[in-house]
Amino acid sequence: MQEKLAALRRYHNISQKEMASLIGVDLRTYVNKESGQSQFKANEMFAIAKIFQKPVDEIFLPTNFTKHEVS
Repeated sequence: MQEKLAALRRYHNISQKEMASLIGVDLRTYVNKESGQSQFKANEMFAIAKIFQKPVDEIFLPTNFTKHEVS
């Protein structure tokens, strides 16, 4: 689940359908990506970062983030 992305989207009152349109994917594809069922492509992540005027790494967690141990 891309929790930061979902929170940003809701904060800016942007629907999932609107986000899908902004990055050029259909609604079902966007929903699957935001929920973590599939991965965002790099160009989609950069487009979303531009929309919210934030660095990519402030919005998206790495795929294997939960597998990393903090030392």
